[in-house]
Amino acid sequence: MSTTPRPENTTDTTGPDEPLDLAGIGIGPFNLSLAALAHPLTTLRTAFYDQRPAFHWHPGLLIDGATLQVPFLADLVTLADPASPWTFLNYLKTRERLFPFYFAERFHLHRAEYDAYCRWVSENLPGLHFGHQIDAVRWNPERELFEVDFTQLDADGEAEALGRTYARNLVLGIGTTPHIPVPLRPLAASPAVPVIHSADYLAHRDTLLAADHVTVIGAGQSGAEIFLDQLRARPAGREGLHWLARTPAFAPMEYSKLGLEHFTPDYTRYFHALPERVRDDLVPGQWQLHKAIDHATLGAIHDELYRRTLDGGWPDATLTPGVFVRTAGRVGTTKVELHLDHTQQGTRSRLTTDAVVLATGYRERRLDTLLAAIDPYLRRDSSARPRIDADHRLVLDPAVTGSVYVQNAETHTHGVGTPDLGLAAWRSATILNSLTGNTPYPLPSRTAFTSFGLPQPPTGPMGKVPRQGSTLVPRR
Repeated sequence: MSTTPRPENTTDTTGPDEPLDLAGIGIGPFNLSLAALAHPLTTLRTAFYDQRPAFHWHPGLLIDGATLQVPFLADLVTLADPASPWTFLNYLKTRERLFPFYFAERFHLHRAEYDAYCRWVSENLPGLHFGHQIDAVRWNPERELFEVDFTQLDADGEAEALGRTYARNLVLGIGTTPHIPVPLRPLAASPAVPVIHSADYLAHRDTLLAADHVTVIGAGQSGAEIFLDQLRARPAGREGLHWLARTPAFAPMEYSKLGLEHFTPDYTRYFHALPERVRDDLVPGQWQLHKAIDHATLGAIHDELYRRTLDGGWPDATLTPGVFVRTAGRVGTTKVELHLDHTQQGTRSRLTTDAVVLATGYRERRLDTLLAAIDPYLRRDSSARPRIDADHRLVLDPAVTGSVYVQNAETHTHGVGTPDLGLAAWRSATILNSLTGNTPYPLPSRTAFTSFGLPQPPTGPMGKVPRQGSTLVPRR
């Protein structure tokens, strides 16, 4: 018997007399998580919009065999509601794959499998509107509602109709955008020589394999996976590969159990309560928590390189950390010249290559354009970034009675766990608890063995010093 959930709550575009309780902009994993957890809350009217024709999760990086770096329990809903019909395990049940998964003894999913699971949710969950491009968001003070203007797109992405919906509250889940370093932007914009971001890797894989020499830039998981994929597919002795990175080493991800507690709600609450300048100093130094490389991938790269030495030679593959691209330009019509600086040696060099893959990560999308009409109401920090409260809500002028929640746009206020899939369900539940004013999703008061701070001083004249061994993280 199928266990695909049936639609329950009413979710659609509305007129001004029938506003939504929540309109979501963007349908990536985080807003999909929120929509799934909102689904059984039948008194809540929700709708979510995305300009893409269907759900896709990093399609350019679904390299064969690549896995998530979080366990399968970090699906859209389980860590907030393991009994939800939208769990990964229920997805397996609908596909009659529970027993194969059980015997596979896999804790980390293939990326392609996670993408397929999310697509299953997106195809069965009501209230998701793909092919809808959001054009403008405004606050209507007379109606005390947000106005959301959109363009409905046809199958070819062309404008088909204009529309407007009204909502008491918004949630922005517009995702991240590929980051291309400034020196390489002119080359990336030119079609003459392949200089691509890793987000588009699979679309260009055959072209890259045909190139005599390929340079991969970036020491994160994507860079490692692309280097390994190219290495495995190239003939021994004629690999023609360079792998460059700014970081001082091709470093392993911090994956100890206590280290992973930085991705718990406890640490998120602790981080949010820190002064702004302390938060800003912390994040760059935590890169190995979330921007390094899985141990197994590093091992696979070394194994492949070692295998190619068995005949007595060395592979034509160069791995150099601690360098950055100062400038870059074209040589002739088919090659790229990279001007490199080594940070520790203080030396410079040049590298000529036929193609470049930029595994240089992603940046949070700026909210300025989308929220231009709301900008006068926004409260900002000393660096002109939006202030965001503990419930993932933009801090707005009190004249705005509605709330604007954000997903994956709050690293500066909530820390390194912001883009982590393992906190998706918890954040979605936090938003829904805040939105409804009650607790449809009771959340744990403690999630880590680590105490990330010292006790707060007593607030009243009769306050007591916490006993030895008491929880030191301030709770809210």
